Amino acid sequence: MTSPAIEERDLTGPDPRVLVDATAVPADRGGVGRYVDGLLVALAERGADLAVVCQRSDAERYSRMTGSAEVVPGPAAIAHRPARLAWEQTGLPLVAAQVGARVLHSPHYTMPLRCGLPVVVTVHDATFFTEPEMHSSVKGTFFRSATRTALRRAARVVTPSRATRDELVRLLDADAGRIDVAPHGVDSRTFRVPTDSETARVQARLGLAGQPYIAFLGMLEPRKNVPGLIRGWIRACEGRDQPPALVLAGGSGWDDTIDAAVAEVPSSLRVLRPGYLRFTDLPGYLGGAVLVAYPSHGEGFGLPVLEAMACGAPVLTTDRLSLPEVGGDAVAYTEPDPDAIAAALTALLDDPDRRAELGAAGHERSLQFTWAASAEAHLTAFRRALDA
Repeated sequence: MTSPAIEERDLTGPDPRVLVDATAVPADRGGVGRYVDGLLVALAERGADLAVVCQRSDAERYSRMTGSAEVVPGPAAIAHRPARLAWEQTGLPLVAAQVGARVLHSPHYTMPLRCGLPVVVTVHDATFFTEPEMHSSVKGTFFRSATRTALRRAARVVTPSRATRDELVRLLDADAGRIDVAPHGVDSRTFRVPTDSETARVQARLGLAGQPYIAFLGMLEPRKNVPGLIRGWIRACEGRDQPPALVLAGGSGWDDTIDAAVAEVPSSLRVLRPGYLRFTDLPGYLGGAVLVAYPSHGEGFGLPVLEAMACGAPVLTTDRLSLPEVGGDAVAYTEPDPDAIAAALTALLDDPDRRAELGAAGHERSLQFTWAASAEAHLTAFRRALDA
């Protein structure tokens, strides 16, 4: 596998004043939140000419994070998605004019159709087209429409991986020349190899009392293949004197098949569903696991894999879409069916030397993914949008 690469770019010319629309960032700071937060901090550290519009509850936070950037709180009503989407069409262009922006960055699929300045849209994921059954019908319909609109109307489109760009070209006949690839970074201040006390604290908080565990982190949605992981883990634990627990951390999502899989867990095994964990607990949770398993059916990038690698955890994931771009040769791969997951888990559980090797290699590879490099790639997209 090759190391991550930012697309070839022209770094000449001044940075245009950019308004970043952060109003879609959720309070739980899931994947889109970590993307926007990491990007904004890196752009601010780079000295970019930056303005940010956000939810009122985030205004003070973004002011601290971005230093001299102009932060504009949006109206209170946009805390509700329908109102936010309506405001995006009318209020967001007014904010862009108010702050004197020359480029607008819409970092989560949608965009105002009449803005008066070039718009750059981030399209994170093509699985709404490749794996439509893995999304709710309402969500799938909405994001397929938003993606088509962005490809048709935006001055530039940003994707976090070559795989996502290539799928948009293959499936929607998108113009590859108008798509910029900007891999995500990882916040090394949050995601790092934990201390022994940090791992012990998280284990105590989870009630594991020193029991080894396999970790999953992510939204419990069909695409993440959590039922397949549960069934593979059950089979991998058969006959083990000290089987590891399985911890499924993250939002509850809408996968109604998880409960049926949990019902198959024998009484001798432990599966925990703690929901969201505090950010300060994530290094201890990921880095303290025997391994982190993320057998997704496909990702636009795979930020949980990168974050686990940064914490020094051995990672098992699938060789699907963008995930090999993130993991390279530093993670283990499996097919997403339970039998294959069971075989891969068994091999790793039986080989502590291999796990240690993957943990070290994953951490080393994670250092190649920085928000500073992602910010540079975004700035190139902003300049190209202005030129267009």
